[in-house]
Amino acid sequence: MTANTIYTIGHSTRSVAELVGLLRDAGVHVLVDVRSVPRSRANPQFNTDTLPQDLAEAGIGYHHIRALGGLRHKLKDAPPSPNTLWRSDPFRNYADYAMTEPFRAGLAELRGHAEDRVCAIMCAEAVWWRCHRRIVADYLLAEGADVRHIMGHGKIEPARLTPGALPQADGTIRYSGEPVGSLL
Repeated sequence: MTANTIYTIGHSTRSVAELVGLLRDAGVHVLVDVRSVPRSRANPQFNTDTLPQDLAEAGIGYHHIRALGGLRHKLKDAPPSPNTLWRSDPFRNYADYAMTEPFRAGLAELRGHAEDRVCAIMCAEAVWWRCHRRIVADYLLAEGADVRHIMGHGKIEPARLTPGALPQADGTIRYSGEPVGSLL
């Protein structure tokens, strides 16, 4: 795993200038977009037809890794989920997807970007605990990465493995057991 910190951030309703400021404050060199669809009707400043150029002008690289995108649906013929800790179907579905080869390939691509540069993964949701970035962060943490969540100016939180996340010998994570607290 990389020695560089990997950050997470949600673009939310921020301006591009605010996003760039937060990334610069954290020393980020490359932004990895982990949205399934790298567009936003509500916040078009984060669409792929303009965001990469805006970031380049600020000296920040941009990559989209579709394989890490959220919005995963349960397959019709899928066996019952082992990820019973998640109350929310979208989180359970993403946790199931994270156990697949396409997710692992996306994670390997992310590690490659973070090998010699400080990276941040970005989705739309402002807070990490309501976003699939939480599960991506768990996988990185299980590999020994230093992961931090950019919450706002001067506010960066260290990531911690989700309570109940059980790293497996094969590199996957099972979220099993009864939901603890409010796991969406």
